[in-house]
Amino acid sequence: MGSRSELRDLVRSQLEILLAQKNFEGAKTLLRPVQEVDIAEAIEGLPQAMQVIAFRLLPKAEAIEVYEHLGSDIQQSLIEQFRDQEALEVVENMSPDDRASLFDELPPRLVRRMLSQLSSEERRATSLLLGYQPNTAGRLMTPEFISLKADLSVAQAQERVRQKAREVEISYYLYVTDAAKRLVGTVSFRDLVLAYPDQLIGDIMGRDVVYADTDTDQEAVADLIQRYDLIALPVVDREQNLLGVITVDDALDIVQEEFTEDIYKMGGVQPAGETYFQSGLLAATSQRIPWLVILLLTNAITIFILSRHVNLLSQLISLTFFAPLLIDAGGNVGAQSSTVVIRGLSTDELRYRQPAVVVLRELLSGGLLGLLLGILGLVLVLLVLGQTPLALIVGGSMVAIAATAAAIGAALPFLFKALGFDPALMSAPFITTVVDVVGLLIYLGLAQAVLG
Repeated sequence: MGSRSELRDLVRSQLEILLAQKNFEGAKTLLRPVQEVDIAEAIEGLPQAMQVIAFRLLPKAEAIEVYEHLGSDIQQSLIEQFRDQEALEVVENMSPDDRASLFDELPPRLVRRMLSQLSSEERRATSLLLGYQPNTAGRLMTPEFISLKADLSVAQAQERVRQKAREVEISYYLYVTDAAKRLVGTVSFRDLVLAYPDQLIGDIMGRDVVYADTDTDQEAVADLIQRYDLIALPVVDREQNLLGVITVDDALDIVQEEFTEDIYKMGGVQPAGETYFQSGLLAATSQRIPWLVILLLTNAITIFILSRHVNLLSQLISLTFFAPLLIDAGGNVGAQSSTVVIRGLSTDELRYRQPAVVVLRELLSGGLLGLLLGILGLVLVLLVLGQTPLALIVGGSMVAIAATAAAIGAALPFLFKALGFDPALMSAPFITTVVDVVGLLIYLGLAQAVLG
């Protein structure tokens, strides 16, 4: 992994030097043995003025592959710098699903112009995908696949594959449809090669087909591909007509996108259509404002709680010493519980577990953690301050706060899911803030009870 990264950095630095020297033949020679994905990363690391120059040095067939690996911001920057014919050649030769993804990022004016210049076949394929909702199987699929009829012989099917292979996005599977184009089976390339030439496709095809509907959410698509170990997933309409295919590389992109979105949410960042570091300064700031405002207002409750216990705190000022320690420990325990529960919900690990059982388990776990931390806190107070009542308050509060925090951290993601929200919205900052308020109530309430 490290050597591969070092190689990419070396290619990028050498490419930049050659372009600065206007040694274009040397740059072509440098890029010739390099993989397309590594060329894309090298181009992304170049100054913006050099990116389009480097791209134009690539052979046409390789340029399309490289372009599909570039980030959306670089794709948009390049397409706007191309001449009309040059841009059209790039877009025309992209796969329909990648073209639709690109058009999602481009200004509408530019999309309309490019659509009008595409061939009728490519325009129809692209318009079909753009007609589906974003982040659904219909938007992600490619309509380029090989279909067969059940009454074809294996020899005839092999000939059809040879004729169509260069025109479509080949996957490990071939799809069998009936006269109405309804999906009825699949045949793997392995089965097609091993079968006898005179056998019929209907005799060797698998009839138990896993598929997605056009409106299936992209996260569910990735789950299907992972669960059934598929290389590609067919997409059908309501009448079971085969419309397209989603390949495993698209599923990996979905997993990365969904994981990034969950991380943003768990960090208290409002997800946007583009990644955080590709957005401008104002956009990046605005993504973080909503949760920070909510957390600020929620934290203001702690001020009200403290103001209601002024007399108690003035009688024993050392109570204030341990408040940050206790609520921080509770926030950490709650964040840990919410993290494991959110991940379990995301991976379906908790699909068959009762929420009450999971919350109870975390409550007991938090209680045990609190007991350990409480004993340490009790001993710490006795050694440093020698105040037995304060030691009992700190130790007892730690047990109660840790157990409560763990239960809250486990319960809120389940609650949000039941309400139809993404459990990842129960982010660590939010859980920590809620536990801060509850922890302070527990700590001061126990102190009031012990000290009278």
